[in-house]
Amino acid sequence: MNKETINPHTKKSSSPAEESFGVGIKKWLWDWSETIVVALALALIIRAFFLQVFWIPSGSMEPGLKLYDRLVVNKFIYHFKEPRRMDVIVFKYPKDTSKDFIKRIVGLPGEKLMVRNGVIHINGQPIEETHPMNKDLSDFGPVEIPADSYFAMGDNRPYSADSRIWGFVPRKNIYGPAFVKIWPIWQLGPIK
Repeated sequence: MNKETINPHTKKSSSPAEESFGVGIKKWLWDWSETIVVALALALIIRAFFLQVFWIPSGSMEPGLKLYDRLVVNKFIYHFKEPRRMDVIVFKYPKDTSKDFIKRIVGLPGEKLMVRNGVIHINGQPIEETHPMNKDLSDFGPVEIPADSYFAMGDNRPYSADSRIWGFVPRKNIYGPAFVKIWPIWQLGPIK
């Protein structure tokens, strides 16, 4: 009678079901890894060139935008058109480009701007504003806005450090206009 000897070092062959399970796990892991890598790449591309979420660090844009609100900025639109008066923009702070600021454009390149009794005048004419907190009665200017630069102010004028203090916003510093508020979720909607 022959006795089969079992060598503890020999590998037991796996059944077809076990091999199929192993192949399935490897395929599942590969599919998920590929999906995650593609999603991350797309997110980075979208953030770099198209859209980016920013948060509000101060009360200078109240009442429309409050402290810690989250908003989305369109980073590509200004490749096709110029910034306009009353656009709410996010930009690199001219005195320290590692910081991001949000303000409203009130003056365009080449214009002469002054503030009298809290009212903005462009080329000698007052402009109409609808922000209820823009009324500080101080005077400023006149100043002439250089080419490729903008004059930006906060909506909450008395509590805004803006172009009256640190100067003009160079065109190259502008990320783009903020166009929708996404947080808090119950205030989801366009930015005006």
